[in-house]
Amino acid sequence: MKAVKKRSLVFLFSVLVCFCFGQKKNASYAYFVHPAPSAIVVDGLVEEGWQTAQTADRFFMVLPMDTSRAQVLTEVKLRYDNHNLYLLAICYTQGVNMVESMRRDFAFGKNDNFLVFIDPFEDGTNGFAFGTNAAGAQWDGLMYEGGSVDLSWDNKWTSAVKQYSDRWVLEMAIPFKTLRFKKGMTHWGINFSRNDLKTTEKSSWAPVPRQFPTASLAYTGTLVWDVPPTVPPTNISLIPYGLTGITRDYEKARPNVYRNNIGGDAKVAITSSLNLDLTVNPDFSQVEIDKQVTNLDRYELFFPEKRQFFLENGDQFNNFGYATIRPFFSRRIGLGVPIVAGARLSGKLDKNWRLGAMDMQTKAVDATGLPEQNFSVVALQRKIFSRSNIGFLFVNKQSLHYQWDPNAALPRYSEYNRNAGLEYNLASANNLWTGKLLFLKSFTPEKSGRDIAQAGNLKFANRWWTLGFQYEYTGRNYKAEVGYVPRQGYVRFNPQAAYSFFPKGGTVLSHGPQFTGLYYYDEHVKKTDNESVLSYSLVFRSKSVLTAVWLNDYVQLLLPFDPTNTGKDSLQKGSVHRWNTFGADYISKPQSVFTYDFSVRSGGYYAEGNKLTFAGNIGYRFQPYVNIAFSTSYNQLNLPKPWGNIGFWLVGPKIDVTFTNKLFLTTYVQYNQQQKNTNINARFQWRYKPASDLFIVYTDNYLISPFLVRNRALVMKLNYWLNL
Repeated sequence: MKAVKKRSLVFLFSVLVCFCFGQKKNASYAYFVHPAPSAIVVDGLVEEGWQTAQTADRFFMVLPMDTSRAQVLTEVKLRYDNHNLYLLAICYTQGVNMVESMRRDFAFGKNDNFLVFIDPFEDGTNGFAFGTNAAGAQWDGLMYEGGSVDLSWDNKWTSAVKQYSDRWVLEMAIPFKTLRFKKGMTHWGINFSRNDLKTTEKSSWAPVPRQFPTASLAYTGTLVWDVPPTVPPTNISLIPYGLTGITRDYEKARPNVYRNNIGGDAKVAITSSLNLDLTVNPDFSQVEIDKQVTNLDRYELFFPEKRQFFLENGDQFNNFGYATIRPFFSRRIGLGVPIVAGARLSGKLDKNWRLGAMDMQTKAVDATGLPEQNFSVVALQRKIFSRSNIGFLFVNKQSLHYQWDPNAALPRYSEYNRNAGLEYNLASANNLWTGKLLFLKSFTPEKSGRDIAQAGNLKFANRWWTLGFQYEYTGRNYKAEVGYVPRQGYVRFNPQAAYSFFPKGGTVLSHGPQFTGLYYYDEHVKKTDNESVLSYSLVFRSKSVLTAVWLNDYVQLLLPFDPTNTGKDSLQKGSVHRWNTFGADYISKPQSVFTYDFSVRSGGYYAEGNKLTFAGNIGYRFQPYVNIAFSTSYNQLNLPKPWGNIGFWLVGPKIDVTFTNKLFLTTYVQYNQQQKNTNINARFQWRYKPASDLFIVYTDNYLISPFLVRNRALVMKLNYWLNL
């Protein structure tokens, strides 16, 4: 086993280092920004101050093909003053614009939109994204890992869109207090992206290969300042909140519980690129609840972080490691346990160094015996070569003033759990090669030995080929109590390969096969469970997609498992199960007001049973005010006794009403047959000032049979963002 791990790591390390060097691909695309000669009012009108600014036009087509200039004309201009960076985008068009609604952070592929991607340190890894759709709905997020955007991030900036017969015009002002940048830098990375659904064309100012998103920071052009942008003399934001609410548990016949809380956050810019976040008595009741799923898996499911406090530079913490080997996962802090206070220092020390440090304190919960706990995390990252980096992470969870009483019939909690990790992230200059090497070790008072995790991967992606290989090992005693590691004691190999054909004409834009393998072994390299997936996809010029899928599964259970996850009975540990599955997926063209998609799978299951799964979504939009969506999934299991034939419905209709781009009402229902629960959630949001909101949230849960109220809650929360 040790020889296998050593050979795998040596091979991956030697290959990863080979692809590190290179120059910025689009360095020759330069936009020279100058001060505004007169005041700019963000109203969608083209003032005199814009006339002499440089124009960025002649965009390149990215989709459907990246071999020509864009057919849809876009013009972009930039200006600045002591407080803001201003942007003007003139998006020429023909016909009715396609948008879902005026909801903030819309789905990119379902809206006519314009976006700007900003890389203030020009490191090709981290940045900021801003934009709107054609109806004026705002879209903003933090950029990480060279091209991913976290839309949960929210900050202060303003925009306005004005409609004309042949174009729509966007103006925006991005405060320098909102951005994080290094004092004195005169070259930033920047790119502009346009999505036009009527022509199915996606384009960008600096060219981006079609296999990458236009958000890819490896392909930004250069924003050249005539003088370095002004660093705000003070950059402190106070975000207090007040909350009132009422909750009642009908199922347990408990009286009303009234809530009246105050608290807040503060943001203090230590430097123009290093930020201190503080929180006291935080409340996250306005965050949308998780979308439910039917759980037929043997391991814990993953749900992403949505709470604002944990998001800025959160990639340095939450994205350390791999999807199923995360030594830190912020949702372990404060869900169901009150947070007293917290502090987080994060950002850039200079062009090459990033720092993240966080400390959170939670209260004790007497009912379960959970003690007060402290969570501290330190992350350090060093850029190397053109876009790669080396990262270090240390996580400590400490129980305070805790001594377990075996006679109290309460759970036993660990005194402490610590994790230390080191990773190397590869990103070649042209983004064709990406990869990672990872090493982690946990520290607990209970166990030692086989308490490490290590992994590595390498991926190549050009227009035709996508090739990759990933290796993982997690020791049976590796423990990350503040992380997400659903499985221990395994070795995994994950090869993948895909190829795309591009016909010269016809309705099919591209098509091709894809193979993915997930091969699990125990620590003695004995096969435990494997899955091989072969698929073939057709991408049509209308942007609809059809995929056929075949899966082959092998499972040797390491623990007893109930294949229905209802607690009815369990299959024996060590039992072996094999089956094949066939299926198809379809996604309709996004430029229609009526959209739909579906996925169907039919084949075998555990205990020589059968499983039929159907999932689908239907959407209709009354542009731009109402977006109606209906999602459903059904799992039919045919198993021997004692389970027999059983079906699980999960139904989730949702209505999104956007009265303006500052006034929203979202209502959705989730009927979960497996969990025997029906949930109704309605959330009203009024953004009365930038980044300042009034929320009214109503939640209702019902038993399915008999149909009775389980619990209800009504919460009103008001926060205000004050810049000092």
